[in-house]
Amino acid sequence: MIDYKITNEYGYSKDYGYLDDLIKRTLKHEKVKNATFSIVFVDNEKIQYLNKNYRNIDRITDVISFAFEDNDKVVYNNMRFLGEIYICIPRMIAQAKEYGHSEVRELAFLTCHGLLHLLGYDHMNKEEEEIMFELQEKMLNEDERTKKE
Repeated sequence: MIDYKITNEYGYSKDYGYLDDLIKRTLKHEKVKNATFSIVFVDNEKIQYLNKNYRNIDRITDVISFAFEDNDKVVYNNMRFLGEIYICIPRMIAQAKEYGHSEVRELAFLTCHGLLHLLGYDHMNKEEEEIMFELQEKMLNEDERTKKE
């Protein structure tokens, strides 16, 4: 069973139901069957606060993941507790325009990126980055709604 919740603190008004397919596809690819996590849509101030207080970087960013499994798998009643993903909606909107693609594509990218971080992927070096970004593209390109235009 996959159990996740999206909390829309920002008040993003566009449909984001397509994220469900992306999340399920990504977790299936990674062979994750029983897991719970949360996604929170936030504003610039909240993401900057989180970035400053938890990463010592005093600036706005697009997505931050807090993986509960950094040291070991956290399992309770056969459920993995993956963590939390915070997505900055104003930054997502700006990046969609900057990169010349839709908000659907950008929000899907940030969701997949954050989820892969919860699953242990990272991009601290070139090799890790290639693996993670290739997987992101694969997950996004399997759906017409999130495929690169």
